[in-house]
Amino acid sequence: MRTTLNIKNEFIEEVIKITGAKNKSKAVNKALEQFVRESRVRKLLSLKGKLHLEENWEKLRDMELDER
Repeated sequence: MRTTLNIKNEFIEEVIKITGAKNKSKAVNKALEQFVRESRVRKLLSLKGKLHLEENWEKLRDMELDER
């Protein structure tokens, strides 16, 4: 998708340096990808201690195999 953005040149140049990207578009895409990944990780970490998971993967696997 083609978009026009007003981004300070110093930020773009730093992102290019950090990501090692060959051009501005690739640098911005890498930066956005990293931002989304880190946001998802933070969201998952915020659930720590709020979910109760049992270590019954073997039972679940057997149930899944029985359904086939």
